[in-house]
Amino acid sequence: MRILGTICARGGSKGVKNKNIRELAGKPLIAYAIEYLTKWKKADRIVCSTDSEQIAKIAKKYGAEIPYLRPAELASDDTSKIHVLQHLVNFCEKQDNIKYDKIVDLDPTAPLRKKSFLEEAFKKFIDSDAYNLYSVCKSKKNPYFNLVEVGENGYAHLCKQSNVVRRQDAVAVFEMNASIYIYNRDFLMKTNTLHSDKTIIYEMPEVPSIDIDTELDFIFVEFLIKNEVFKFD
Repeated sequence: MRILGTICARGGSKGVKNKNIRELAGKPLIAYAIEYLTKWKKADRIVCSTDSEQIAKIAKKYGAEIPYLRPAELASDDTSKIHVLQHLVNFCEKQDNIKYDKIVDLDPTAPLRKKSFLEEAFKKFIDSDAYNLYSVCKSKKNPYFNLVEVGENGYAHLCKQSNVVRRQDAVAVFEMNASIYIYNRDFLMKTNTLHSDKTIIYEMPEVPSIDIDTELDFIFVEFLIKNEVFKFD
C-alpha cells in the first residue's frame, strides 16, 4: 500500500497573520503537522503544497518535501482544497511514476492530535469499504434542538423539523474539526466534495478539536500546550 502524506498551507492568512509559520509554544504551527506525520512512519512521502516561499522554507526544515510552489490559480481565497490535493497527487504520481493508494491529509491549523488518533482513524478506514474519512467532534449545538434559522416570513424556527424537547433526545450531530482526512486515491481524484454515500467519521474529544482561525484560538491553543492541559502522548 502506497500512502501519500499531504499538508496544504497557503500564505496570506487573514484571521491570524502568517498563521501557518507563526511560533506556537516554541515552533512554527506547520511543524506540528509535519512532525506528526513523520512520527506516524507510514507515509511513503510527506509533501507540502504552498504558494509561499517562506512557508516552503520552514516546512522543508521540519521534514516535508516541497515538490513545487503552488500556482496562483490554486492559491486564492475561494480555491477548493480538494482541487489543491488533486493537483498535488497528480504531480507526485508523475514525479514518482507510481499511483498512490491512500492520501492522508492533515491541516496545519489543528495541531492538537494525540499520538493514537491517526493510527486509530487509519485502521478504521482500512477496515471499512469507505471512500473517505474525516475527523469530527460532538457538536456543541444541534439543529434538532437549538440551532434556528429565520424563514422568508421573518419568523425563527429550528433548522431541522423536530419534536425534541430535551437536548439528550436529539439526534447526535458532529462538527468537522479540520484535523485528519483520509481518502482512497481514486475517490479523491474524481470528487468535488468531501461527502459521499461512503464517507465515515473518526470522533475526537472536544478539547483537542480546535481549528485555529482567530487570534483568540491561537492564544487558547498555546495556553493548552504550555500549561500541559493538552498532552500529545
